[in-house]
Amino acid sequence: MKKRILITVCALLITCLLLGLLQALVVPKYISNPEGLLVGEYYAEAGEHDVVFIGDCEVYETFIPAYLWEKHGISSYVRGSAQQLTWQSYYLLEDTLRYEKPKAVVFNVLALKYGEPQNEAYNRMTLDGMKWSKTKIDAIRASMTEDESFVDYVFPLLRFHSRITELEKNDFKYMFKDKKVSHSGYLMQKNIVPMESADATEGRELLDYTLPKNSMDYLEKMRALCEQNGVELILIKSPTNSWGYWWYDEWDEQVREYATEKQLTYYNLIPETENIGIDYTTDTYDKGVHLNVYGAEKTTDYFGKILKEKHGLGDVTHSDAHIAAWGARVEEYKKERNS
Repeated sequence: MKKRILITVCALLITCLLLGLLQALVVPKYISNPEGLLVGEYYAEAGEHDVVFIGDCEVYETFIPAYLWEKHGISSYVRGSAQQLTWQSYYLLEDTLRYEKPKAVVFNVLALKYGEPQNEAYNRMTLDGMKWSKTKIDAIRASMTEDESFVDYVFPLLRFHSRITELEKNDFKYMFKDKKVSHSGYLMQKNIVPMESADATEGRELLDYTLPKNSMDYLEKMRALCEQNGVELILIKSPTNSWGYWWYDEWDEQVREYATEKQLTYYNLIPETENIGIDYTTDTYDKGVHLNVYGAEKTTDYFGKILKEKHGLGDVTHSDAHIAAWGARVEEYKKERNS
């Protein structure tokens, strides 16, 4: 009897091991689409940041922590992901506060335009990289589209088993360890593709310019969570305002009214492009939709001065180990930037 039980237990353990190996093999590795790796990279550097940026592509392609440290002595991390929705930003903030209490959190407001779950692929890019916790469970439940199932997030093998016939070399190479793709959450882009014309940046008229209640409710939850933890919440709109991500004046007015009511600081950097020094013939890699590294450096420097002069960041005495770690990150950033 004992022998039979032992055989059964061993068989179950071997089955679980094989299923675990198969799952590690078939889940997407995001090598050609590195945005899917950004959220998970945070945990290796969690802790001791003066400021954490949270939001969509307009943060992870606009603000450079290594450059912010080099120019202004401000330690930071970008917890960004592709089409990160406001409730996902809230739960990433909640997740971040489990590891550290930065002086400030900077939230990019573009995602406020979305009031409902949008797309499974983008959900996965944000949610799969989070470590398991109640926060991740809540984030999944808030983000799922009608066609998604919670169990598929718990056991990704159920969702991606069909990839067994599409496996590539990278699926084996990065089966147990992801490739590092960012610089403290910043995803570098060095190509130069100018904005073609001013006409290409014109937005389309909307029937209703009211920002969705769901997204504004989560913004309020974000504000309350920051207040409870003694963290300053700063709202920002990145300087891009292209055909890809148009920011309407009506939306801007609603955010300003909210910020005034809640005594928050809001910076719309779109009117500041000339002061920042952005040139859309050289500082974008995709016809004006996002900044390349040259535009991002200018924006990081400009906003770093604001963080230092108006919010008192960068005036902390750091340990030798902290300074050495950031020195290494600066060198790593420069090596890729100049290669």
